[in-house]
Amino acid sequence: MTEGLNQGMSQEFVEERFTLAKERVEQIASEQGQSSYDAYFQATAVYLLGLCELWDVCKPDSLRELPLERLREINASLYCDLLPENYGVCYGNPEYAVTCFGQDMGRLLSFLYAEIHSQVEALFEQDKEELVLRMELFLEIYQVFVCAGEEGTEPDYEQIRQIVYWFISDYSGRETEKRVHSQLDPAEDFALRIVMESELSDSRYLYYYGEYVTENEEKLSAYLNALPEETVCKMADTFTEGYRIGFLNGGKDITKKKTVNIRYELGFERIIRRAVLNFRKMGLEPVIYRASLSVFHRRGTNRIGYYGAEPNKQFLYDHKEDQALFLDKKYVSRKLEELRRSYESVRELAYVHGGPACMESFGEEPFAPQSKVSACHFTKEQQQLSVEYASASGQIVNEYIKGEERSFTIIAFPTPKIGERFDEIFDAVIEINTLDYTLYQTIQQRIIDTLDQAEYVRIRGCGKNRTDLKVALHPLTDPKCETKFENCVADVNIPVGEVFTSPKLEGTEGTLHVTKVFLNGLEYRDLSLGFKNGMITDYSCGNFEDPAEAAKYVKDNVLFHHETLPMGEFAIGTNTTAYVAGILYQIQDKLPILIAEKTGPHFAVGDTCYSHCEDLKVYNRDGKEIIARDNSCSLMRKTDTSKAYFNCHTDITIPYDELGELTAVASDGRVFPVIRAGKFVLAGCEELNRPFEKLGERLDGVFSS
Repeated sequence: MTEGLNQGMSQEFVEERFTLAKERVEQIASEQGQSSYDAYFQATAVYLLGLCELWDVCKPDSLRELPLERLREINASLYCDLLPENYGVCYGNPEYAVTCFGQDMGRLLSFLYAEIHSQVEALFEQDKEELVLRMELFLEIYQVFVCAGEEGTEPDYEQIRQIVYWFISDYSGRETEKRVHSQLDPAEDFALRIVMESELSDSRYLYYYGEYVTENEEKLSAYLNALPEETVCKMADTFTEGYRIGFLNGGKDITKKKTVNIRYELGFERIIRRAVLNFRKMGLEPVIYRASLSVFHRRGTNRIGYYGAEPNKQFLYDHKEDQALFLDKKYVSRKLEELRRSYESVRELAYVHGGPACMESFGEEPFAPQSKVSACHFTKEQQQLSVEYASASGQIVNEYIKGEERSFTIIAFPTPKIGERFDEIFDAVIEINTLDYTLYQTIQQRIIDTLDQAEYVRIRGCGKNRTDLKVALHPLTDPKCETKFENCVADVNIPVGEVFTSPKLEGTEGTLHVTKVFLNGLEYRDLSLGFKNGMITDYSCGNFEDPAEAAKYVKDNVLFHHETLPMGEFAIGTNTTAYVAGILYQIQDKLPILIAEKTGPHFAVGDTCYSHCEDLKVYNRDGKEIIARDNSCSLMRKTDTSKAYFNCHTDITIPYDELGELTAVASDGRVFPVIRAGKFVLAGCEELNRPFEKLGERLDGVFSS
């Protein structure tokens, strides 16, 4: 049924296929059979019919006529089956599907249900062709079950898997081209029109996207819309200025760029609207695209683009490796060819793209997922293919959107999920995000001047923290003109507050340990990484009783299936104001890595901070060139690019209260203590300890725990 559609259908052809498919789905929804699979197909058909019946209702002009309660009802109907209270008997839950249909068939049918669920985005963007393709996939698979039933046999799993395989293979080119276009072409303005044309004081606009909306997004929108214009401008200006300064500090010409990708969570539209106006003054037109949940675009549990609430984080985690159903070498080769072709077709748009400006959010409870045997999992060979694809696709993207010419910025704010003191916390984060960078620049230069004398840095934990690391630093040839660390103020990574370097891998060794950390939306307890010559040699965490299961969790979600990763960054966070706010408001475990990395020394595993830009000279404000931009892995780009980059960079922070010492050690044995027992002891850094005074009598308890 899907044959011949991969070149795109005329509107007339789309309507014809839609009508035919809908009629057949209606029949399935009402058919009464004797098969154990009937309930699945009926439930899935009912969901598809729901999308079809809402088609005209979800046209932009029609949506704007609906009252808030009706919009809420529609939103709830589209996502209610995935909510935790309903997930136990949802076919999108592979555990339930496997219980009903066995391991192989259960996984496959759960994948199909999840892929059909992703078509809510097609409904709201009025992309009927996307929906038709999934309806016909559903019908083609259903027909196999019908034939098997007529013959009195069980449906053939491999036959059905092959249908899925060829569906993915046939349409991967079409889907890749559409995705690349949406990421680069400002004419793709579905979300932009919602941001710029809606009455933002009317929370109904949140429901125009088709994303899941909860009380959290409504409260956030209402809160921001009640703020003084001056405050909103201050927040937006910090965001967009960070982007501009990122180009300036990186020695990159922003005037060559014409577009910027804006990423955000629903509810922040008032700030985003002001940011759009700011970017336009810079000559940059926004490109805003959805964090799609289709298997064609999903990347693990990461949501890249704009997004709403998650009805159930476990659902996303359960389906993060659905590609295991079809991932093979042939598919990877074809996907890479299609990616290159897609970028070639929009090469002029790619050339003038400046990179992402990300407004992240935080406040929800840390998520510790359940690892299910019933979910799809990559084989070892597929893990390697996944790594190879990530590396090769990253190289292709860098050819067209050159790393040495693009930049980015990231800022984060809390949402009402953070608790009853949301208003206070939001004000505190505004203060954190707008701290005086000149003060930090001066103090951080004092730290850098000291570290430039060191051969390595020794870091040890205290209390329950078992960290014991030696981080080797690159040598300076001309100390008068060169430096090892970048003096990072509020530009690409807001807020202010860190000095960072790409450590020398050879000689970097020991154990990095944190008692609790929140990385890429997932919680880790007692996370431990061992290093030898800068490369990870072993890893574990305390999330699971079974050490093998815990190790797999780390490998899948920190190492991203790589056998090992280098320590790509070593940094010292100096934002004690942010750290103290975390203590006072009891939100340490909810702070995003963007802020958390500034609240102690942190270590990134994966690529360096200068990935794909190593040959571009970078200078601190004192005029010294930062020479530590490479390591022995990234240097392999000169002989074999596929071995140089890992396409991941995950920061892991040791908070001050878990830090026993951070000491710089010179080649002649001289030692320069920088931090002891969680406080800065280096002369000239006294100001960094002042925020600790807000803790009063609690201070000793914090650092002795």
